[in-house]
Amino acid sequence: MNRFPNNFMWGASTSAYQFEGAAHLDGKKSSQQDIINKLNEEKYGFANAEITSDHYHHFKEDVKLMKEMGLNAYRFSISWPRVLPDGTGKVNEKGLQFYNDLIDELIRNKIEPIVTLYHYDCPYELVKKYGGWLNRQIIYDFEEYCRLVIHAFKDKVKYWTTINEQGIIVQFWTKKCLIDEKDQKNDQLRYQINHHMNLAHAIACNLVHELVPGGLVGPVTGYSPVYPASNRPEDVLAAMNAHDLRNTFYLDIWFKGQYHKAAMTYLEKQGLAPKIKEGDMELIQKSKSDFLAINYYRSDCACASQDTDQLRFMGINLTGEKGKIDGYETHPGFYKMCKNDKLETTQWDWAIDPTGLEYLLRDIYTRYQIPLIITENGIGARDILTDDFKIHDDYRIDYMREHIRHIRNAIDYGVEVLGYCPWSAFDVLSTTNGYEKRYGLIYVDRTNQDIKECKRYRKDSSYWYEKIIKSKGELLDE
Repeated sequence: MNRFPNNFMWGASTSAYQFEGAAHLDGKKSSQQDIINKLNEEKYGFANAEITSDHYHHFKEDVKLMKEMGLNAYRFSISWPRVLPDGTGKVNEKGLQFYNDLIDELIRNKIEPIVTLYHYDCPYELVKKYGGWLNRQIIYDFEEYCRLVIHAFKDKVKYWTTINEQGIIVQFWTKKCLIDEKDQKNDQLRYQINHHMNLAHAIACNLVHELVPGGLVGPVTGYSPVYPASNRPEDVLAAMNAHDLRNTFYLDIWFKGQYHKAAMTYLEKQGLAPKIKEGDMELIQKSKSDFLAINYYRSDCACASQDTDQLRFMGINLTGEKGKIDGYETHPGFYKMCKNDKLETTQWDWAIDPTGLEYLLRDIYTRYQIPLIITENGIGARDILTDDFKIHDDYRIDYMREHIRHIRNAIDYGVEVLGYCPWSAFDVLSTTNGYEKRYGLIYVDRTNQDIKECKRYRKDSSYWYEKIIKSKGELLDE
């Protein structure tokens, strides 16, 4: 097969707090990400979330550029505090109107809106009030928010995704949640937050099916296949353990209605398991996800861990210099993550592995038999704007070409893939690296320190992607 299916969605993605800006305009109040990125600005010099790429004031221009690229789908998120500034209660009509105008503009240009209900931006008012996702009350406040948004756009939006990357929130909880310092020492709370999110996800799924005629809904997983560091049996077992706790632990709850036994047993032994109340599992089991959205950037590697090892979660690279990652996740006696010496990495130490995408698509489809859609995939780099306003990002073209090729292979082997929405449509604020690390198909002219006018310039990759879309993938092999 050289051509992708005629109904394949060729899109791209962004998220509200990383792209919209207007953080405190027209009635919007702070999200926890506004606060977190303000702290990152003070500590590291990265940009804050006040303006980001100013999509709020450029959305018509941005949709026009998406149309030029040939996109027929656009995955974006709705900012909870833009529509409910206090997280609950009084509705901000100007916030709702912004999304109504954006969705209308997409539809006019024959671009399918794919809406994410939550992409890390919990209202700061709820964090101050009761700790945000740490408290079960957020499940009910999230239900109020979801009912508002889903009802508002039920006649315009068919595809809904619920909560972005719960597994990444567990790994990097202080980057994705505003956690009080006294709570940061209690790692059980990571998994408690995840359990609350599983309940919120179930409620959101039920609301889509209740309110949206023909609506389809699913979770968004940040997924990395895990390879053993060697063919030693203990490393192979460690890779299985890592896969179970990092991947299957999330997918089983969404598609089987239960926590994975081995992963849950490990968490219970370590005192990390979430507290589950009566009725929780029944709510989860009564909900239904129609598809799985996958954010894929890299594969991971695991080796055996000793019982005497110290528990730690995944490190990050703040510098963009290869090899500067500040440590790897370790679960004592279960597994330890490590570098895969067989793969090249990005400047931020993320393994580049297009084959891993085909592997995970086939593996997930075999296990769960559900449609899949890629909602993030891309390479972060320090893109250069030339004097003649060009961006020559051949490395992004190479990255996308090989990943799309492996999606095509997976489809050829029977996997149902609905679409491909790389990260990101435009340059957006990176939570941990500001505007030093760019993913966009379209360049936004600003730096961490200088906002400028946020002018848009198409990168070479956007023109290449346009040709791929027009040919339905046939030109991949040229």
